[in-house]
Amino acid sequence: MLGHHDRLARAVHRPALVRLHRALSRLRSALTVMNTGAHPDDEINDMLSAFRFAYGMRIVVACSTRGEGGQNALGPERGGALGVLRTAEMEEAARRMDADVAWLGHGPDDPVHDFGFSKNGDDTLRRWGEERIVERLVRAYRRYRPDIVIPTFLDVPGQHGHHRAMTRAAETAWALAADPSAFPEHAELGLEPWQACKFYLPAWSGAGYAYDDEAPPPPATLSIQVAGGDEVTGLAYGQLGEWSRAAHASQGMGVWRDDPVDQWGLHLKLRAGGPLGPESDIRDHLPASLADLAAAPGLAPAAAAALREAQEHIDKAVGAFPDRRRIGGALGRAAHLIETVKKSLSREIAGRMGHRLDRKLREIDAVLFEVHAHAARAVFKGPCHPGARIGLDIRIDAPDLANLRVSPRLPDGMEAVETAGEPGHVEYAIAVPASASHTGNYSEAFDPMGGNGDAGVVVSGEVGGRTIRVDLDPEEPLTIGPSRSLSLDPDMAVVRTGSGPSRLRVQAIGACPAEWRAPDGWTVRREGGDWIVDPPQRASPGIARLVPVVDGRPASRVQAVAYPHIRPTRLIAPAELKVLTLDVALPADARIGYAGGGSDNVGAHLRRLGLDVTDLTEADLTAGSLSELTTIVVGIFAFGLRRDLRDASGRLRRFVEEGGHLVTLYHRPTDGWDPDHTPPRRLVIGSPSLRWRVTDPSAPVTVLKPEDPLLTYPNRIGAEDWEGWDKERGLYFAAEYDSSYEELLALRDPGESPLKGSLVSARIGRGRHTHVALVLHHQLDKLVPGAFRLLANLVQPA
Repeated sequence: MLGHHDRLARAVHRPALVRLHRALSRLRSALTVMNTGAHPDDEINDMLSAFRFAYGMRIVVACSTRGEGGQNALGPERGGALGVLRTAEMEEAARRMDADVAWLGHGPDDPVHDFGFSKNGDDTLRRWGEERIVERLVRAYRRYRPDIVIPTFLDVPGQHGHHRAMTRAAETAWALAADPSAFPEHAELGLEPWQACKFYLPAWSGAGYAYDDEAPPPPATLSIQVAGGDEVTGLAYGQLGEWSRAAHASQGMGVWRDDPVDQWGLHLKLRAGGPLGPESDIRDHLPASLADLAAAPGLAPAAAAALREAQEHIDKAVGAFPDRRRIGGALGRAAHLIETVKKSLSREIAGRMGHRLDRKLREIDAVLFEVHAHAARAVFKGPCHPGARIGLDIRIDAPDLANLRVSPRLPDGMEAVETAGEPGHVEYAIAVPASASHTGNYSEAFDPMGGNGDAGVVVSGEVGGRTIRVDLDPEEPLTIGPSRSLSLDPDMAVVRTGSGPSRLRVQAIGACPAEWRAPDGWTVRREGGDWIVDPPQRASPGIARLVPVVDGRPASRVQAVAYPHIRPTRLIAPAELKVLTLDVALPADARIGYAGGGSDNVGAHLRRLGLDVTDLTEADLTAGSLSELTTIVVGIFAFGLRRDLRDASGRLRRFVEEGGHLVTLYHRPTDGWDPDHTPPRRLVIGSPSLRWRVTDPSAPVTVLKPEDPLLTYPNRIGAEDWEGWDKERGLYFAAEYDSSYEELLALRDPGESPLKGSLVSARIGRGRHTHVALVLHHQLDKLVPGAFRLLANLVQPA
């Protein structure tokens, strides 16, 4: 439940006049634009903001994955947890530009997921299943009925394989969505064939620091230029789009742009029922308003006249802002006319335009609710789990709505019983069935007008003799979780063979396990408030999974995912202790300082190995004694996330020259990395990154310096240490570097030339600098044995 300050902040940041203006602006258009992309942050926020706020179009972002295979510049979330975070970010970005989100993939357990960087669209479609992703796009086209489809990226070499796959699938689905014989099972979902009118490609290159389109973009057949900027904020749409992009904070998105030009070029590739060629406006040949709909062939003259009159009333309402009385009167008349037209339509014409009229009525109801309601709030109270009893508190301040009614919208099997009621305030008691399933980690869709999640409130009331209805989302979504969850600290451990007894002490925070399910030879016993795990005397190399049991079932953990820029959410996942047993030696006398930016768990993994590790604070970097350390490890992205670390570049250089070993994990060129000042000697990170990464996790590794100490001490790194790697080998490889750096490895993706900047090391003064562009942090999280053995070598004293 929101705290007082959070509730106040949310109210202040959505003033009534802004809400009213935004709701009115939806009425300017009867068109829908769908933008397709592969990841949260792929959407064209600036152009979409212009379409929505300047033209009034409905915006739908169709996104194939949750971004769970990407990176995180904010914190430690990876995999499923990162997918939950990026889902919340995408929905916040959509909220800021009043857009729907159609999710096509449903997390890491779904075949359509973010499996990491791909250089190949064909490979992506094979892994996703081409028919599967096309079917899901066809379903989205038929559900949202876009007039215009615009992929974000071009299907050209040099572009991300996921992007290429989505663009190709979007074009295939464009034709199939209109074909009644394609996916006829959609009829059971109430979906009918739909022909989008136009399919555009971006007439700009997707090349940049990440990608390198090898083919030029197609010529622009349409130039969109929007003058004047946003009426509410005064910002250019390029700036408003960056505000939306800033919601993708885990990806470092959102920048201030001085003097942006709101202009975009598009290439019309496909058009239904008409010739291709230059256009003056994206709305050309489309029914952009009710008045345009009035010209539809076969429409009765009386219905056409009513639609034209309804459009006149809508125009009056938009022009009457902020006069609520005049707005309400004009829209009441428009709604009556639209409803009259709907009743008169033949089935064939209703199939062509009925969805536009339904949408317009819903938009009018949203405006009328803003006109007549001062405040509305729904709050679910109490922990929600199978068998629980929770409360629902609804407050509506709408004295101008006659016959005000509220109706809870709940999952199947749940019923609400009114326990208290007075004008404007109703309370319900709700019983959650003991058989209720946990709420999924990934929402199916997002609608900025409400109706999201499994539960909410339908509010209705009468205005001018007509009933209006709106979907009110609760302050925080209703989520059914486990009745008793727990988290383990630690939830993973490393046991070194030959290092003597390795008993592990584990805390179970939350529910107390009744028992543990453990592999043969492993024992778990209670000692005080902790659990002691004893491995077998001769534990086999590999990963052992120990599962706590609560209430007769494997326990679950609930991981909160909360940052200031998103609405709080969570991940429900199995609770388990994973223990990696491996043969690894540690370097003698290593005293390690770890300077992380919060984006990896390398410091914790170093401790799991049993190494002496100190987390370096700002005070340590600015005035502390670094001479007591033999090695300093800088985590991924850390120079971009910590100003104190950037400011300490000179001290780190002296640390190396005086005998220390500096190990830098991979950074992007944008992560505060100055090639001439950040590393002790010049080292340039390759750009675009697509050209400086190896995405095949099983790509062959050629050792260039087999006797180098970093590959032989204290562990001799062999072919088996490169086995079992996950997602990819490495990225952001060094591209240019001082001659003092030695190349230790060569890696390549199939069909490409070898890259030698994944692991380079230089003797500098009495010390050493080693730059690591391997995705070591991810392999450590996955408990890949070779990654731990290599890490132990990399942190050896210089």
